[in-house]
Amino acid sequence: MIRRLKNFFHKLLALFVSLYYLSPAKKITIIGITGTDGKTTTSHLLYEILKHAGKKVSLISSVCAIIGDKKYDTGFHVTTPSSFFLQKTLREALQNKQDYLVLEVTSHALDQHRIFKIPFKIGILTNITHEHLDYHGDYDSYLQTKAILLKNSEIAIINREDSSFTRITELVKKESKKKIITYGLKKGDLTQLKLQLKTRLPGNYNIYNVLAAYGAAKELLIEESVIRKAISSFKGVEGRYEEIANDKNIRIIVDFAHTPNALKQVLETARKDSFGNVIHVFGCAGLRDYLKRPVMGGISKKYSEISIITEEDYRSENLDEINLSIISGMKRNEDKKEGKHQYFVINNRYQAIKKAIQIAKKNDTVIITGKGHEKSLCRGKKEYPWSDCQAIVKALI
Repeated sequence: MIRRLKNFFHKLLALFVSLYYLSPAKKITIIGITGTDGKTTTSHLLYEILKHAGKKVSLISSVCAIIGDKKYDTGFHVTTPSSFFLQKTLREALQNKQDYLVLEVTSHALDQHRIFKIPFKIGILTNITHEHLDYHGDYDSYLQTKAILLKNSEIAIINREDSSFTRITELVKKESKKKIITYGLKKGDLTQLKLQLKTRLPGNYNIYNVLAAYGAAKELLIEESVIRKAISSFKGVEGRYEEIANDKNIRIIVDFAHTPNALKQVLETARKDSFGNVIHVFGCAGLRDYLKRPVMGGISKKYSEISIITEEDYRSENLDEINLSIISGMKRNEDKKEGKHQYFVINNRYQAIKKAIQIAKKNDTVIITGKGHEKSLCRGKKEYPWSDCQAIVKALI
């Protein structure tokens, strides 16, 4: 009941702010991208494709907002901003004569009506996996919330090979006969099997992101040659499988993966690419979905030789209890694990990163997940300045 009242207030606020800024969204072509994982990479790639095509395009993602020639940092646990900031930014984009805006959209933003009164030309769904169930209550509620973006878009672009596909298409088709485009590695209207798109991005999980961006660009009538060139030259996004150069003959990778699905994808990729051991540094956030903690512990054990469990925005929760929950997932089916797996618990994130680099040997891969691009670390009720990349540079000295 309280949540409904809050969301009703959010809806009224969004309506008021839209009117206050004279409904700027009606004069810009807006592409919304939602999904559990892959939103940021897909958003930035589509932005780059439109830039390559000579379009005037702006971007709002969890990493940054780019409006005209100005770039704003949004790396403090925020993806879709408040309706006030969003409408203000849309007005700024309009004043900068922008024709397109690519917007990363979260389930929280959809549920809280932050995008109310924003007409979407295209809505993209990357995937729906285990996440945010602490907020939404159950998977189907989470799925129905994600469907809101597609229902409010002229064109829906959906991952044909994601487990959510059947239910999502039922929800979207139920209320309208909108155009639906599907994509996948082998199934869908757009497939990698047929298109053979070339990309620098690692892993099959990124092929899905590439296909989604490709589909949107085609619907926006961007030339095929321009799309392919932009995709092949795209180097990725800050904090997404970002490799940190060093002189120790080891690979060091930073990735934002903080869901079971994302973690599985990046660790599986790191495992395939590594000539030595995989050393994984990670934690789980406090006051967030606690059910995923043992699952992520099990995933880390499966794809790494050494796991170092540490802090990751534990907020007001007890860090030791969070870590024990992660460890419980590592202890399940211990006798079925091929080879030996070690784990350490080092609560201080910098010390955990330093330990990983110290024990790494030639050809080993150190992968640090959970924070990615973010610029702060929440301990208790206070946000402290933080950067995984800067911590790595310091630890390498």
